[in-house]
This record gives sequence, C-alpha cells and structure tokens, in this order.
Amino acid sequence: MSRVGKSPIPIPGGVTVTVDKDEVTVSGPKGTLKQFAMPGITVHQEGGELVVKRANDEPKVRARHGLMRALLNNMVNGVSQGFSKKLEINGVGYRVALAGTDLKMNLGFSHDVIYKVPAGVTTSVEQNTITVSGINRQQVGQVAAEIRSLRKPEPYKGKGIKYEGERIIRKSGKSGKEK
Repeated sequence: MSRVGKSPIPIPGGVTVTVDKDEVTVSGPKGTLKQFAMPGITVHQEGGELVVKRANDEPKVRARHGLMRALLNNMVNGVSQGFSKKLEINGVGYRVALAGTDLKMNLGFSHDVIYKVPAGVTTSVEQNTITVSGINRQQVGQVAAEIRSLRKPEPYKGKGIKYEGERIIRKSGKSGKEK
C-alpha cells in the first residue's frame, strides 16, 4: 500500500466534496476545483474524510494511487486556505509594479517586462516582493516559476528574481593573474 495513498484526507468545515463516477469536485469558501478520476482508483467519502483506494497492485495503478491522494489533498487545502509563493527582486534599479492585473517589471533590460497574470491567480506587490496566491497549487507554482524565469538570480552578485528564502550559491569572480 502506498504510504501517501493510504492516509485519509480530513475535510475541514465549510468544504464540500462531490464524488461522481468520472470526476471529483471540491468546493469551499475560496472557490471550486475539479479533478478527473484516474482509472483503477476509487474515491469515496467516509464521515468527515476522503479515502482513496486502488483496484490492484499494478505499477501504474500504484503510482496513480499516491498521486490522486496528493492532488485531492491539495484541492481540499486550496479551497479552504489557499496557496501562496513569495518572490524577491534583488538588484540596483530592479523594480516591480502592478499595472491593472499585470506585473510591470524593470529587470535591467532596455525595455520593461510585462507579465500577464492568468485567471485564477492573484498577485500583490510590496516594495520588491511579489506574492503569488490562488487556490490551485500547481497553477500558483507555475506562475511563480514563470516570473522567476524572466530574470534568474545570477551567481556573482545575486541580482535577479528568487524565491523567498532561496539560497543563491555565490561565485568569487576573477581571481587576478599571477606574475
């Protein structure tokens, strides 16, 4: 039995789960998320918990078992609490501002970089910190990764966009030539 898949998912108050034959719908105070049911995996609600079971022990079904449980757990957490990631911008002259719902960034290029934030994700800017938040964990992580990829931190001075708490391994630079 999968270590991840065998543990039940507690359903907090205010969250409702609807299990159909081919789809699981989770709705809560922050919104609604849907996930298709994977073949060989059954989901049912027992009291205040969701239980994920598998039909057999084939390798593909075993892999889907833990995945389905993790996806459902993220859905339950997303509609009740939500997810967020913080990004820090470091560098002289590097700035970020909200232009409507889009992010307008000055990242050392000859032009401003404008990032269009997709629906379902909200961003907020405070000084040089961007907070990406939403109910879908995958989408929040993807948007944060796309913003970071606009100007990855470089190893000499650490300039660029990095996750909050991310450690950048520094290089020493030129050492000078010996005579």
